[in-house]
Amino acid sequence: MELKATQRNTQDKLAEGMLPAVAYNKDHNVSFTVDRKAFDRAFRAQGTAGLFDISIEGGESFPALVKAVQMDKRRRIPQHVDFFMVTYGQPIEATVPVHIKGKSQGEIMGGLVDIVLHSISIIAPGPRRIPQEIMVDVSKLNIGDHVTAGNLKLPEGVKLNVDESITVVSVLPPRLSAEEAEAETQAAQVAGMVASGELSEAAAEAVLEGEVSLEDAKTEGSEAMAKEEAEGDGSGKPAQE
Repeated sequence: MELKATQRNTQDKLAEGMLPAVAYNKDHNVSFTVDRKAFDRAFRAQGTAGLFDISIEGGESFPALVKAVQMDKRRRIPQHVDFFMVTYGQPIEATVPVHIKGKSQGEIMGGLVDIVLHSISIIAPGPRRIPQEIMVDVSKLNIGDHVTAGNLKLPEGVKLNVDESITVVSVLPPRLSAEEAEAETQAAQVAGMVASGELSEAAAEAVLEGEVSLEDAKTEGSEAMAKEEAEGDGSGKPAQE
């Protein structure tokens, strides 16, 4: 996308509606300004993977990628932008967004698709060969399935710049409702109390069946233990040590 620019010295007063910018590579850097609204529209459309053809009025022209954007946190508008100058025909590293298509079999069964990596680093054979996005078809994925970086379908000539084993997308089991989560927690607690002898198996079953609350079961269990101790010597009096 073409972006018209104006040469700028850092001491120059910034004209209204203009955005300060710098473009650089290992050998060269240049400061300039661009129309803030024009840049904002273009950047929202193509992100860091999109190539800008920057043309400085009365000066040089060059292709570049957005390296970093400083944003006004309150108003959410760009305050400064760094571009990285690129050379046509030379391999270039870029970060490309990951998007999904289709509805997974896992979702149909109540599962959730989790995009673990929302963007991925690649190496393209040239700046104009950088893909705008990497699309992942999740339609055949079941609960528990996942897609790694090595499974991605990349355009010809494009290579990964990350470990192939990194998970990009996975399908998770259904989330528990609040009631289900509470029941699961209670079941684990009851199992622990049975194992420690605090609760009988019969009392535990009554709790899990909803016949009695856990607090009531604990109270009844404590009373039963106290009664057993009191009757320990068979006389109805507490057993003597």
